[in-house]
Amino acid sequence: MKLSAILESLLFVAGDPVTPAQLAQATGCPEVEVAKALAALQQAYEEENRGLRLQRRDGRVLLVTNPAASQVVEDFLNLDLSVQFSAPALETLAIIAYLHPVTRAQVEAVRGVDCSGVLRNLLQQGLVEEFDRLEGPGRPIRYAITDQFMQHFGLTSLEELPPLESDGEEFPAELAQGLRRFPPSR
Repeated sequence: MKLSAILESLLFVAGDPVTPAQLAQATGCPEVEVAKALAALQQAYEEENRGLRLQRRDGRVLLVTNPAASQVVEDFLNLDLSVQFSAPALETLAIIAYLHPVTRAQVEAVRGVDCSGVLRNLLQQGLVEEFDRLEGPGRPIRYAITDQFMQHFGLTSLEELPPLESDGEEFPAELAQGLRRFPPSR
């Protein structure tokens, strides 16, 4: 059996994102070979516009459904995933996606308003998560986006986010300016 087929099987049953190192250990293959096979698998999914995709985030990989099939999958599973987000929620999600990990104070500095309620709702919806705590005074929590965020917005990697140097159509101008004030934490 080809390594890419074995990796596909492992990703199918994994459920949670896994690292190439974990896949290498499971297959007994060198990590560099696993990385090559994952790249080939990802390319095959994209070129053939298949029903699955590889989603990558923070050095981990996850097998997800193709966003183009989302409505059919949603209907089949009797789900309603067509969540409407408020403007403050979308702004907060954008800030966290571009700057993650980021503290609530940093989000509020960009938005200019209190974000605790919006952030609490996004946490409950599973779109953002507590990433870690800073070592500074008060040990503030830093937040990051989740794999559920990636799936909801049909992203396979954060590099697919639109560039900030836009004409203002993707983001309100003040949000784009605020985002540029803080360097990414990646």
